[in-house]
Amino acid sequence: MRGDERGSADRPALARLLAVAPADFATDYWGSRALFARAATLSGGFADLFTADAVDELVTRRGLRTPFVRMANEGSVLNPTRFTAPGGYGAEIADQVSADKVLDEFAGGATLVLQGLHRTWAPLAEFTRQLVADLGHPVQVNAYITPASARGFDPHYDVHDVFVIQIAGEKTWRIHPPVHPNPLRSQPWDDHRAAVEREAQNEPAIEEAFRPGDVLYLPRGWIHSATALGGTSIHLTIGVAALTRHDVLREVLARAETADTLRGALPLGIDFSDPAVVAALVGDAVADLARFSTADPGQATLVARRLARRVRDSTRPEPIAPLAAVNSAASLHEATTVSLRHGLDGTVVAAGSLVALVLPGKTITLPAEARDALTAVLTGDTVRAGDLPGLDAASALVVARRLVREGVLVVR
Repeated sequence: MRGDERGSADRPALARLLAVAPADFATDYWGSRALFARAATLSGGFADLFTADAVDELVTRRGLRTPFVRMANEGSVLNPTRFTAPGGYGAEIADQVSADKVLDEFAGGATLVLQGLHRTWAPLAEFTRQLVADLGHPVQVNAYITPASARGFDPHYDVHDVFVIQIAGEKTWRIHPPVHPNPLRSQPWDDHRAAVEREAQNEPAIEEAFRPGDVLYLPRGWIHSATALGGTSIHLTIGVAALTRHDVLREVLARAETADTLRGALPLGIDFSDPAVVAALVGDAVADLARFSTADPGQATLVARRLARRVRDSTRPEPIAPLAAVNSAASLHEATTVSLRHGLDGTVVAAGSLVALVLPGKTITLPAEARDALTAVLTGDTVRAGDLPGLDAASALVVARRLVREGVLVVR
């Protein structure tokens, strides 16, 4: 198994964020306890992922549009017209980020938020792909750029776990325990605004001045706010949309419409005002759902596929260059080494005289003789194009060229 795939024992991307072993983090902190680590206790810095220069590059040269950028001042989100503008002749789209407007608002104390950096900044896209493999949960990345002594957002909690990486400057963080533990995505902090505000007045569980390279892990629901100190502060927030048992049950219920007992009508004249009657009804329904979900092993397979798809769709596979891929396919020879595009999931399915490679968004069909070759490709091992198993060298080369052209294999 490749080191960047799920189940890797060392979990290299996750390990960069921790001052404890990933196994200890999994048992002692994940989903339950905050964890703060100074840069000196970690394995290295994060300049390879993001810098102040990256902020200027994204704002001035990448043509970002909302919602990939937003701004806030003293807890209030600014109207996008205050920091966006049309791009000029040939790029009249009205919501492109304007460096001039961002400068005006930032100089006036507003925080700049660059959202979805796992989609727009290559180093973070690659790191996110690795982190998803380590965690097994969807991941996103935002950057918060705060001017000196400014506070971007009021005390609040997130409905996802976060890792906070201080990139530049210093920022004081105040962390309080949750008033609503383990909130779902449908349970935002303003549903508990009064309780959050009361808890934020208490002694914090953590109050630290974050310096470059420091990292904080916060489970969802933990209350936090931050204020920049003495200069511009930049931090990354890596949001982890942890899947829950509630998600599992939602997927089971999505399949439960095929269960005869669950589709049956309730008794005629049922008295919903009687708690005992309703309690018995709930017990029967839960028991029926349990029997339905365990009677057919195929139900578990379907639920697993749907949950896996949610994780897979949270991040893109290794990027490919379309022109280079076409040229690589044309020039491929038997000794060229190729391997599966990192982060790409697929399934090999027999289809009569053909075999199908089912991928997100498309299906590739090949002669049945290519089944062993496709199965080998999905292991992720690097092989010579002419050595794909089950085929002679000439046929293997034809299959390899097809898979390079389809964005499945990449030349290594």
